[in-house]
Amino acid sequence: MEYLIIAVLLGLLIFQWKNRRSLKDEEYYRQITVTEEFKKTIALGLYQRFCKEVEEKRYSPTFLKSDPLDFEHFIADVLKHKYGFEAFVTKSSGDFGVDIEHGVGDGKVLGQVKCYREDMGYEPIAILHSNMVKQNASRGYVVSTAGFNENARSYAEGLNIDLINGIDLVELWINHKSPIAKTIEYQPFKNDKSDTMSM
Repeated sequence: MEYLIIAVLLGLLIFQWKNRRSLKDEEYYRQITVTEEFKKTIALGLYQRFCKEVEEKRYSPTFLKSDPLDFEHFIADVLKHKYGFEAFVTKSSGDFGVDIEHGVGDGKVLGQVKCYREDMGYEPIAILHSNMVKQNASRGYVVSTAGFNENARSYAEGLNIDLINGIDLVELWINHKSPIAKTIEYQPFKNDKSDTMSM
């Protein structure tokens, strides 16, 4: 009987030790992934992964290099949770500035994605807004691996278009797609109005 009690106590001690160690690991990953430096590094990595190369380059198999057209599918997968609909990636040419569509009817959401290394101007936002009006979409979003210049931010005001920069994209990807997502508390980005949208 004494051996049984000792075994149970030893088992509890081992369980507590492992659980405490797991919590320390989670806290370590959380501290790394919330830093601005980490997010900016990953944003640059996403740009490098999907950017169109001017000349053919060879990469180590250690790196993940994707076709630029795969960027639209990547974004559609990351943003499915945000807009609450199954995402449809439009054809690569003749899409008139709409790369991704979510839902139909009144709840339709249109998206445009750009793998840019410099901040984006207002033109892609204007084209997307034109399509939103034409298709009677309820909202839209423009994703850039970089950011948006002042003209773009000013133009988007009041148009029901979310501007998702590279750091926002990293946050969305970490919070909803990565294996460590469960260890990170979701922090909506600055213009995240769609979470209040009824589904």
